[in-house]
Amino acid sequence: MEKLEDLRQQLDKIDKELVKLYRQRMAVCNQVGDYKLEAGKAVFDRERENEKLQEVATFVDCAFDKKAVRDVFLHLMSLSRKLQYQKLSAVGSTGRLPFIPIDSLDLESARVVFQGVEGSYGQEAMQCYFGKNCNSYSVRTFQNAFTAIDEGGADYAVLPIENSSMGSVREIYDLLVEFENYIVGEIVIPISHTLAGLPGTRLTDIEQVYSKAEALMQTTKFLDAHPKWQQISVVNTAIAAQKIVQDNDSSKAAVCSAYAAKRYHLEILQDQINDEPDNSTRFIVITNQKVFLKKAAKISICFELENKSGSLYHLLSHFIYNDLNMTRIESRPIEGRAWEYRFFVDFEGNMADVGVKSAIRGLREEAKNLKILGNYETCIKTI
Repeated sequence: MEKLEDLRQQLDKIDKELVKLYRQRMAVCNQVGDYKLEAGKAVFDRERENEKLQEVATFVDCAFDKKAVRDVFLHLMSLSRKLQYQKLSAVGSTGRLPFIPIDSLDLESARVVFQGVEGSYGQEAMQCYFGKNCNSYSVRTFQNAFTAIDEGGADYAVLPIENSSMGSVREIYDLLVEFENYIVGEIVIPISHTLAGLPGTRLTDIEQVYSKAEALMQTTKFLDAHPKWQQISVVNTAIAAQKIVQDNDSSKAAVCSAYAAKRYHLEILQDQINDEPDNSTRFIVITNQKVFLKKAAKISICFELENKSGSLYHLLSHFIYNDLNMTRIESRPIEGRAWEYRFFVDFEGNMADVGVKSAIRGLREEAKNLKILGNYETCIKTI
């Protein structure tokens, strides 16, 4: 025990020296930041850092120590960059982000597009955000909606991006990268499925149940209690409701929203049949203008990075050192580039904030193909 205490005391002395040397190093890094600021040079010098990492690895012999020393200096240089980015922020030299702050969106005269048909959850989300009397129309696919915004056929589109029980709508993430459209709003609505049929239909009459595949999966417990019912997948829940009316057959029912049942004059045979009672879906509002609300508090970005150990960690540390709360991260394969991924990140903040500007500047210098997808506020509808 005495031997262990002696060793710990030796470590304490070494650690004090390490802290002293760290502070000396950062003081020099601070001067480097002053020089770069005055000379207008970029903070991140990839070539210089790679040379430094190769050099420090020659100071030790064994493979373990080479890797350890490289990791230590990789982190030290990352801290140096963050200090320099904060220095730029302090003097207002973080750069202007190409987004214009606005007081409000044009909710009254705007033309809005949603995917699906009358009675869909997309239409419900749109009306919750823009009002029931908004000037709107529907399109068949998500890509049609993005194209409508891109070509000026609509001012805004309302599209699902994530369900609390089924996860992300991955096609939307890919389309956000493909098109120059941006998120300006978000609304979360509860997804409460019902079983609906023609007026007068009894549960014993039903032989076939129609709905979107995800809705059928979200109501498995209820449907499995009726093993004789044939489950048939269609494009979305509103189309399922529409089909029941068109077929005029009491042996058929739809899993859909109460909103769709009312729209198609169907009778709700069983209410709230979700497996998860708190099921909800996030819908985003997109436009082709680079604008953000002055009161916006959530930012979405995407980026690529080098396939190197620690690269994601060092990028994400920009959120930590700027006191930004990251709320979501997801990766998507990059089309045409096997085993390479694009990362999508949501975090709290406003693009007018100094910390946000500092973090984005650091990410832009160190990541590949950074894109700001939007800065927006979240609205939540309750049942």
